[in-house]
Amino acid sequence: MGRTLSEQILSQAAGRAVQAGDFVVVAPHVVMSHDSLTPSIIQILRSELGKERVHNPQQLVFVFDHVVPAATVGTANAQKTVRRFAAEQGIRLFEGGCGICHQVLVEEGIAQPGQIVIGADSHSTSYGAVGAFGTGMGSTDVALAWATGRTWLRVPETLRVDITGRFPPFTDAKDLALKLGRLLTISGANYMTIEYHGLEWLELGGRQTLASMAVELGAKAGIVPPDGLPRQYAVPHWLKVEEGARYARRLEVDLADLQPQVALPHAVDRVVDVDAAAGTKVDVVFLGTCTNGRLSDLQTAAALLRGRRVAAGVRLIVTPASSRVLAQAAADGTLQTLLEAGAALTTPGCGMCMGRHQGTLGEGEVCLSTANRNFRGRMGDPTSHIYLASPAVAAASALTGVITDPRSL
Repeated sequence: MGRTLSEQILSQAAGRAVQAGDFVVVAPHVVMSHDSLTPSIIQILRSELGKERVHNPQQLVFVFDHVVPAATVGTANAQKTVRRFAAEQGIRLFEGGCGICHQVLVEEGIAQPGQIVIGADSHSTSYGAVGAFGTGMGSTDVALAWATGRTWLRVPETLRVDITGRFPPFTDAKDLALKLGRLLTISGANYMTIEYHGLEWLELGGRQTLASMAVELGAKAGIVPPDGLPRQYAVPHWLKVEEGARYARRLEVDLADLQPQVALPHAVDRVVDVDAAAGTKVDVVFLGTCTNGRLSDLQTAAALLRGRRVAAGVRLIVTPASSRVLAQAAADGTLQTLLEAGAALTTPGCGMCMGRHQGTLGEGEVCLSTANRNFRGRMGDPTSHIYLASPAVAAASALTGVITDPRSL
């Protein structure tokens, strides 16, 4: 009998054949944490586990991305603590401005096919874009991994999504991710791995978008089979789609019928075709995050904004996913186009995604965001409203001041 991709990866790490429902204790290849939670993990390591040193410093990666540069004295002091800890322990640390943790680990080749990558962030499912088993864990579980070099997992069942066709004009992987939320709901893949098949042609950024949003469906992991990856990702010979693998559920999606999608407040699965939300006034348009802050996303927006200005009364905030993306956008003219259109540029990182700085929403404000979550109060005041959409819909909406179908432009 064949095995799913999760079963293959976890079997390899456990040193024995495992299947869905089994429990395993494994050594993750990478354990990631960011500036927002690392201070509390240090505290748990020392105070609750009684450890002064981590088990394997080479296993750990710290990334400053959530509130960079530091927005308050408290944040600055917490980050200072993490810098000192990383230096004492010999842990890799990517400073503020390098980019979002998930983007950095993929760009730097730290996350690789066939690996187990755990992170103190729910969107650690992103690493499935390169064929890794990526998953988020709470601070206590991450502290235990620091202390022992190991963690435990129940091997998840797998939901297979078979995708046919190609994206119609003005649609992309974000629209597919939102469509899947519409079809499956936020609990449709609880503690499952989602395997996305039929996407050998899809560029890495699109794969990251899908894998990132797997957690919004309740998934433990989201994996795109590693066929077609750039050469910097070394695919192990044993990691491949096997005939006869057992899937808990299968779903088929034909991209030929896909339209631009919009998630309405305040749930990621409250998704409609763009026409159903068209005309809704927006105060802020946010282009960025681990879901849609890559060069291709900025290029999509720039193509629509070129030679035009954002509507009066609209704030367009652009946050590149990494310093590398920022440099590329500056080199090819994308950045200049966005700035000439009236965009405000912020430091590469998470930006306003979680409402702590660089564009926090005020009372009653409406934001059209390319992020992955639109929960009440997520980006600021609890009376604000967040709509989720693709970079194309974001750019079109910034131009008109209302949610707009980019095909109409």
